Amino acid sequence: MTRFITALALMAAMAVSAGQAQAESALKQILNDGVLKVGTTGDWNPMSMRDPATNSYKGYDIDVMSELAKDLGVEVEFVPTDWKTLVSGVTSGKYHITGSASVSPARAKAAGYSDSYFALVTVPLTLKKNEGKFNDWADLDKPEVTVAATLGTTQEKQVKAFFPNAKHQIVEAPARDFQEVLSGRADAHITSNVEANKLVAKYPQMMIVPVSAPKAPTPVAMLLPQDDQVWINYVNTWIDLKKQRGFFDEVAEKWQLQ
Repeated sequence: MTRFITALALMAAMAVSAGQAQAESALKQILNDGVLKVGTTGDWNPMSMRDPATNSYKGYDIDVMSELAKDLGVEVEFVPTDWKTLVSGVTSGKYHITGSASVSPARAKAAGYSDSYFALVTVPLTLKKNEGKFNDWADLDKPEVTVAATLGTTQEKQVKAFFPNAKHQIVEAPARDFQEVLSGRADAHITSNVEANKLVAKYPQMMIVPVSAPKAPTPVAMLLPQDDQVWINYVNTWIDLKKQRGFFDEVAEKWQLQ
């Protein structure tokens, strides 16, 4: 009996120890290690843009995460990811947090979200040679029209919902949906109003389809481990403080999000 009780006590102690290890917040790990690991795709202008020559990043998200790391008193490490693995990277512990991601019920099933700090709307883009051919959403929802999207993005789901009658050209990163339009393999693609403005400035042969109204107003936030409320609370407190002090407005103005 004594041996049995001892074994039970040992098992209980091991369970408590495992529970404590599992419950340890990413916040404690970040402070102990001195590094904030941020998952970022590097392909969303002007949020996160990777320079292949230097393997460095710049953009709105990069500025925001660098500021978060500075206020934590740690270094920031940007971990390359892509849209289809964005959620799994944070749930598996590959990184502690992501840059900006559209809030969606599908992602929220597996990962936690911070409070939002701005919102996007969705617009379609095409080539200027199609001016007059595509004037509203219904013009793109036809069997002879091909609309592109990037695998794993919010736009992948939107393309299928907005254009059930059109053909869907789904490409996988590092390929991008707008490249399908530029090459002529697709007639149009959809993206956020923020990226749309950058694309038409960079590629003068492209244009935003003059739709009667954009679709899908969507808040944007950071993805975090779903069960780590200590870390989520810290990030939300930081976001609120930075909002009050005008930081997000300053960064948005710098990257022309406003």
